Amino acid sequence: MNQTNVFISIAIMASITFLTRVFPFLFFRKGEMPKIVLFIGKFIPPTLITILVIYCLKDVNFGNISNICNTLIAVVMVVIFHLRLRNPLVSIFGATLIYMVLIQSDVISKLIS
Repeated sequence: MNQTNVFISIAIMASITFLTRVFPFLFFRKGEMPKIVLFIGKFIPPTLITILVIYCLKDVNFGNISNICNTLIAVVMVVIFHLRLRNPLVSIFGATLIYMVLIQSDVISKLIS
């Protein structure tokens, strides 16, 4: 890639970034948010959490009891975090952290044995 292409690429990326920042101010000047934006802001986070949980559960190995317990604990923690805190990032990262600790420490297998 020569220097001209690099500058053109940077200019295009800068323009797109600027337009995405200016977009809300150009189209929502009246001060009142459109109904569709409010609807999306209200219902998309729980929908995304549900989709992520279902996607993560599609490959669960039901042959191993400790794997089932680890997964169920993580799912319960996602639900608790999301209902309690209403923060999708905390729900996702908190439950992932708990799941990884359970998997890496193998606590459930040690308790069952």
